[in-house]
Amino acid sequence: MTECYVCPHRCGVERSESIHTPGGSYGSCHCGMLPIVARAALHLWEEPVISGTKGSGAVFFSGCNLHCCFCQNYEISCLDHGKEISVARLQEIYQELIAQGAHNINLVTPTHFAAAILKSLEKPLPVPVVYNSSGFDAVDTLRKFQGKVQIYLPDLKYSDDVLSVKYSNAPFYFRVATEAIREMYRQTGPYKLNADGLLESGVVIRHLILPGQLENSKRVIDWVAQTFKPGQVMFSLMHQYVPCGNAAKYPEINRKLTPEEYQEMEAYLFASGIEDGFVQEEEAASGDFIPKFDGTGV
Repeated sequence: MTECYVCPHRCGVERSESIHTPGGSYGSCHCGMLPIVARAALHLWEEPVISGTKGSGAVFFSGCNLHCCFCQNYEISCLDHGKEISVARLQEIYQELIAQGAHNINLVTPTHFAAAILKSLEKPLPVPVVYNSSGFDAVDTLRKFQGKVQIYLPDLKYSDDVLSVKYSNAPFYFRVATEAIREMYRQTGPYKLNADGLLESGVVIRHLILPGQLENSKRVIDWVAQTFKPGQVMFSLMHQYVPCGNAAKYPEINRKLTPEEYQEMEAYLFASGIEDGFVQEEEAASGDFIPKFDGTGV
């Protein structure tokens, strides 16, 4: 067993190697040290610079250190559906996805399995590695990935810590996530695209607009605009919120965005000075875009 301080919760529990260990000990992620994977397949629904024409080689890990009440991947983030695998099997999955034509290897919610993932990346891959996280990452953990990860795809969910505690049990989220994003950028530098318009390295900051919480979103946009210059990072404003998981327990977010809310946020983004990035269309707010976590590719 290993005392775990891998994420900002700093649980300090002696995490068991396997989720199947009798009487095992687990932290906020509810997982052992061995990775649990729910799906590994080509994924076409990321930003165009990541999905390209063939797809991103997405490895969806189960468990999470946030447990957002509205999570669209609630089935795996909070209910831990998936299959526990070895590091060797994880390496095989990377190669299988690359053989299928993946533009990159996309590690979705990797934070709590950092130790195993680091082992899996001991040998460089011929495609970029994407670290696709909630943004609630510890800087000391991120530093271990320098040179192993080429692309960081963090969320910046909240500027308001009242909301981050209420919906995601993440105290000090904004301070933690912005420090993490600064470290990600320190590692990658300004983003770089190849001749096909695909991201070779860099940081893409995502923000999901929550219904009724537009001031939270505006302060996120303000921070990005004030912190980075054009050409340094990309920003992705996401419209895909649909009530999932336990969102029904919070009536104020138990609905989709209204067209007026999205139009207000789109206008705010365009006036912010942020030039590099993406805006999701209204059609993205659909459960049809949630992957099937059926063990494909595991």
